[in-house]
Amino acid sequence: MTDRSPHPPGLPMAVPQPGLPERVRVYEVGPRDGLQAERTVLSADTKVELIGRLVAAGLGTVEATSFVNPARVPQMADASAVLGALDTASGTRHPVLVPNLRGLDDALAAGAREIAVFLSVTESFSRANLGRPRAEAEAEAARVVARARQEGLAVRGYLSMVFGDPWEGPVPIGEVVAATRRLRDLGAESVSLGDTIGVGTPGHVKALVAALDGAGVPLRSLALHAHDTYGQALANVYAALEAGVSEFDASTGGVGGCPFARSATGNLATEDLVWMLRGLGIETGVDLDALVQTSTWLAAHLGRPSPSRVVAALKERK
Repeated sequence: MTDRSPHPPGLPMAVPQPGLPERVRVYEVGPRDGLQAERTVLSADTKVELIGRLVAAGLGTVEATSFVNPARVPQMADASAVLGALDTASGTRHPVLVPNLRGLDDALAAGAREIAVFLSVTESFSRANLGRPRAEAEAEAARVVARARQEGLAVRGYLSMVFGDPWEGPVPIGEVVAATRRLRDLGAESVSLGDTIGVGTPGHVKALVAALDGAGVPLRSLALHAHDTYGQALANVYAALEAGVSEFDASTGGVGGCPFARSATGNLATEDLVWMLRGLGIETGVDLDALVQTSTWLAAHLGRPSPSRVVAALKERK
């Protein structure tokens, strides 16, 4: 008798598409951008274990923490303890976010080898997130980057509100191009384009990447930080892949968002990203089963189910 019981797939069938990269870098932001927006505050030991699990799952870049004012982001109050407990000589990249020179000093003291600075394309979000006008924020970022480069640190730049702003509405592409070039001129080797409130769509993504390419910004220096607020994250990743981008930010289990913009929910889940990339035959080096196990473990610590579709599907299959 033929067995007609269902056999859910463990992994998607790889069907490569012409013109897409053979390999991409998944830039894991869960321990920082994910946890900073969660109400549950995890212990430093739990965060260190989370990072270790992510590294063991094959993620070569795991953003560890942020050296910010703990009064504004209490989830990151243990930044020095977390970074100090990591093996920064293992070859895995553990960038940390720093908003100012004081944060940089603390990061250096804790052993940071790579940092990220962040700016907003819009004036409104600069004041809401950084608590200062955009011009002042850029001046402080310039000082941080200059000092970091003197210390031999690699520097990444984050741009927030790249596609739209909850106070100002749609953001002109020309303003994003100008802000990206300023970050590059400051000394940021790469720039992550943040769809902070998730309003980007594939056509918008392609138009922005084309404009950046036309302005002389190397595509290899760009990453996309997509949010799934309106269900567009994976579609936007695919559009960015077609446009030549090969680095993507994602958060394990889809945790987090942005605590300073109420509509900024739904980080792109790393599992959902890896599933799609596997289906396109694009190599990431990530063990999806190990990643799902980690996200299930994390969800238990946070006291809520993972919002990742892939985590839910594979957990049910198992």
